Amino acid sequence: MYALERRVPLTPKDVHELAQKHGVEVIVQSSLKRVFTDEEYLRVGIKVKEDLASCSVIFGIKEIPIPVFKEEKTYVFFSHTIKGQSYNMAMLSRMLELRCTLIDYEKVTDEDGRRLIFFGNYAGLAGMIDTLWALGKRLAWEGIPNFFEEVNRALDYRDLAAAREAIRRVGERIADAGLPEAITPLVVGFAGYGNVSRGAQEILALLPVCEIAPEELRTLHKEKETSNRVVYKVVFKEEDMVKRVDSKRPFDLQEYYQHPERYQGIFKRYLAHLSVLVNAIYWDTVYPRLVTKAVVKKMYEKGQPRLRVIGDISCDVEGAIECTVKATEPDDPVYVYDPVADRAISGVEGNGPVIMAVDILPSELPREASIYFSGVLKAYIPAIAQADFTGDFDACDLPAPIKRAVIAYRGELTPEYSYLKKYL
Repeated sequence: MYALERRVPLTPKDVHELAQKHGVEVIVQSSLKRVFTDEEYLRVGIKVKEDLASCSVIFGIKEIPIPVFKEEKTYVFFSHTIKGQSYNMAMLSRMLELRCTLIDYEKVTDEDGRRLIFFGNYAGLAGMIDTLWALGKRLAWEGIPNFFEEVNRALDYRDLAAAREAIRRVGERIADAGLPEAITPLVVGFAGYGNVSRGAQEILALLPVCEIAPEELRTLHKEKETSNRVVYKVVFKEEDMVKRVDSKRPFDLQEYYQHPERYQGIFKRYLAHLSVLVNAIYWDTVYPRLVTKAVVKKMYEKGQPRLRVIGDISCDVEGAIECTVKATEPDDPVYVYDPVADRAISGVEGNGPVIMAVDILPSELPREASIYFSGVLKAYIPAIAQADFTGDFDACDLPAPIKRAVIAYRGELTPEYSYLKKYL
């Protein structure tokens, strides 16, 4: 399903620790493409087998192919089902038929709903690297020589340190020689300010950066003092993206989360001033879109706008970025969205913005991302391994954060996720 997915839920070091300290017996499925090899697990005394039939609880990363599921097993992975995603409803249906239990990492949360098991900022790190690579390719196609042509895709670097060093050198060249006049001022906008956004900003910070406020964007292009030796950065928060329909009342963040229908999108006022947009927000259908197809079409009908690349790290197909019409893989990460024909054209050539929409971005930094993820996950493994999955859900002795993440239990949707019935 994901040809370049090489991450692991648990590293050899952490599996060895679980076995030694907690007596957890782990079997690792043999793999030729996994970033940690069979030999690395074997060296620390972990069994490696082709088949996991003897295991009652099975951990993965992304969606598991439907034929792999076995009756009454417990599976722990990113299922991408909680929004009723149509492309995974057949998978969920099959799990219910087989009386499986599904625990989804995405819903392992504390009492306040904060996620506890995730890949940190690695999606942001890889996504920003790929976005800068896409910018370099796009500008080169337009006939604009630029230093971003020296940036590779994240998966092409030996490791994250090598990627950082390469981008730092690009930053030095920008500071010394400046950017081409045709793209000055170069403005990178970040929608969102959480873990993913911080990872992306961490990569951009390797370049000479000048941060400005959203309200400064409209006058930035008119100012004579703008510099071609810096990249301008602007971070957008919720109050910059939406406004209350009833304009007599001020923006209220909690009200927006609880009653998004009272708000409307206003992000289009900024879009024409950006060279690059990085999307790192959580989005659901109840919220206004950040970028609509209609707005992009209008922009490109007027001629070549400043906006060259949208790095859609969140990657909700036709979601917050409506012109993200499909997700991509690391080896073919971008396409041009043609707003007239409403279609994707692979590569960077064509009339429309380049969309970077890789939905497995941390897999481009597989070793570092796996080490981080495993370090968090291992704390929950003993409790999951010792839990009794044979009784009623209410009696299941899982820790509260894990129990909140049980989408299906022994072939039945749990009460919190019963709403998924309408999508099946």
